[in-house]
Amino acid sequence: MNLQTGNTRLAALINLLDEPDEKAFRLVQEQLFSFGADALGPMEKSLENTLDPVVQERIRHIIGKLNRENLYVEFVNWLSLESDNLLKGFILVSKTQYPSMDESVIALQIEKIRMDIWLELNENLTAMETVKVLNHIIFDVHKFTGNKNEISAPENSCINTFLESRQGSPLSLGVLFIILAQKLGLPVYGVNLPQHFILAYLTESGLKDPVEEDVLFYFNPFNRGTVFTRREIDLFIKQMRFQPEKSFFLPCTHAEIIRRLINFLIYSNNQSGSSDKTEDLENLLTAF
Repeated sequence: MNLQTGNTRLAALINLLDEPDEKAFRLVQEQLFSFGADALGPMEKSLENTLDPVVQERIRHIIGKLNRENLYVEFVNWLSLESDNLLKGFILVSKTQYPSMDESVIALQIEKIRMDIWLELNENLTAMETVKVLNHIIFDVHKFTGNKNEISAPENSCINTFLESRQGSPLSLGVLFIILAQKLGLPVYGVNLPQHFILAYLTESGLKDPVEEDVLFYFNPFNRGTVFTRREIDLFIKQMRFQPEKSFFLPCTHAEIIRRLINFLIYSNNQSGSSDKTEDLENLLTAF
């Protein structure tokens, strides 16, 4: 089917959305689903132009399903081909809550912060001094902070609302640090501690298959970038009575960070009484 024929057929199907016979409407709906993401633009335009409440409801349902299917395909592709792009993963997870999010706006906001950090860096800074620059720009200049009063609010863990409010969860603040640091070529990575998400600053030699000796120090973005050592992690593990594991001291993958983010958002939605928003998140988990 050529483009013009496809557009004509799509327009004809959209015009049939007021079909009173339910069986006939289901056939129309299935054919619209077959267009996939190509149907989204024309259907959104039709939603703006119709006053029929039945047609509006039908269009919203179809758009919702198409968005979910399209998001799942994008997420699977991210996992297999783009998982080094942590920002993209963060955006895709946030789209389960805000499907119409404008990715270009997010990218511009991130770039503005990155540029502010870059202007303060130079080759003579030590790793510790570099983290102090990150802390200063993120916390003092751009006023990001941990939302300790409502730590599990879903808005803290979606990139668009997080960038707007400047209040985040330990995970969203940590992901922001990693995105900005790695865009600047800095060896900052996430560490998947149980009940805590912290960051590690690595030596240059530890970027491939890192071992514990490759970690210069750890720091906590939720506590304004406070630096600490392995010994303090050991104390935390003993206090919490966890069985020590190597993964508590080593960088994790971006895919593991995004999986943790999805699980935390599911928990957050359930805690806030928005469990209806968890279906798409649970669907993304199946991609792992």
